[in-house]
Amino acid sequence: MVLYILCFGLFLIGIYGLLTKKNLIKIIISLNLISYAVNLFFILIAYRRDGVAPLFETGKVVGAHGQNMVDPLPQGLVSTAVIIELALTVLLVSLALRIYEKYGTFDITKLRRLKG
Repeated sequence: MVLYILCFGLFLIGIYGLLTKKNLIKIIISLNLISYAVNLFFILIAYRRDGVAPLFETGKVVGAHGQNMVDPLPQGLVSTAVIIELALTVLLVSLALRIYEKYGTFDITKLRRLKG
């Protein structure tokens, strides 16, 4: 239960940074914290204490004799989400760098005043 609370705390820290920070780089970091918290939550849901990997041998399933098996679906989803988040982070950082090259600032309050 403590891990779920820590995961929720990480999510709240990301939301706080997203809503209060004015620097584009800090906003990107906050978005990454939120996505890490969601991925950690999915992994925590799939975790089983003393669980075994769901491996298949010829004709039988290893660990199917009353043992806890770890759910492989959230692990696959999280590995896919990590790749997508990496691409999104690269896109956001490159966009932030282009904004900095054009306007000379990462501050979103100054960017709102620069229309045009």
